[in-house]
Order: sequence, then C-alpha cells, then structure tokens
Amino acid sequence: MGAPRRAGPARVVRMTLIIAAACASPGDRSSAGAAADSAGRTGAVTQAPAGKRVAPPEVAPVTIGEIRFEAIHWGRDRGFGQNGGYIAALDRRTGRELWVLRVYDVEYDPSLEEDVQDVFIASLSRTWLGAKLDIRDERGRRYGVDPRTRSVERR
Repeated sequence: MGAPRRAGPARVVRMTLIIAAACASPGDRSSAGAAADSAGRTGAVTQAPAGKRVAPPEVAPVTIGEIRFEAIHWGRDRGFGQNGGYIAALDRRTGRELWVLRVYDVEYDPSLEEDVQDVFIASLSRTWLGAKLDIRDERGRRYGVDPRTRSVERR
C-alpha cells in the first residue's frame, strides 16, 4: 500500500462549500459564498438546500454542426435511472430533442443518501478537431463521445 492520498485543491474547495452550506442558517447563504471566495473560486455559487450536496455545476451547451449538446443533470426527473451522466442532442434551429445518451453509470450504495452519490457532468466541450465531444464528470473522469455513432470511450 502506498502513502495516503491528499485532497487536491478542487476537492478541498468542494468540501469547503459543502461544510459552509451545511453550517449556514436556512435564510443565510453568505457564509457559503464567503467560503467559496476565500477558497479562490470566482463566479456565482449555486447552493442546494441545507443538509444536501452542492448543486451541480452549470455546463454550457456545445454545438457541432446542426446539433446542440446539453448535459442533463436531473435524469431521474425524466424517468432515467440516475442523476447525472446523460447528454441530450437537440436540433440547433428548433430546439427539438433528437436523442439522449448515457455517458457513464452512477452506482448507488443503498446504505447512503442518493443525492450525495450523484455524479454530474462538470464540463462539455468539442475535441480539438471539433467532430467529437469531450466530457468530464465531477470526479475528474474524462469521456469521449462520437455523436455520429453515439459511442462513448473512457479516456
């Protein structure tokens, strides 16, 4: 066995936000925002209800050709088996959903609260050649998606 792993900066920020959100009174989120600022993050901090995990990151849509791709955070609200890990392909002009793809599985431990086990898509971008999608989840895992074949490759 090797030396114990240390928490990296992103994990420390995430833990700080969760602790700050849990300690704030229900009507006051200023302490959570202050914790985010002191941790070096900029921009808006989206808060979840007290006692819950921090809300998923906002992920900007990506357009390739005539298709716009968006992350679907709340899959269970749509009848899917998990929250996080899904992308939707929409017609760029009409906004009509063309298809949905599960990029990765979220495994739930029945002895823990489900909401703290959700793993959301953290970023969505085009590959440098522009024909495929590069997806990163909250745990830092990367996936490549070929929209033409709807195939997923773990990177």
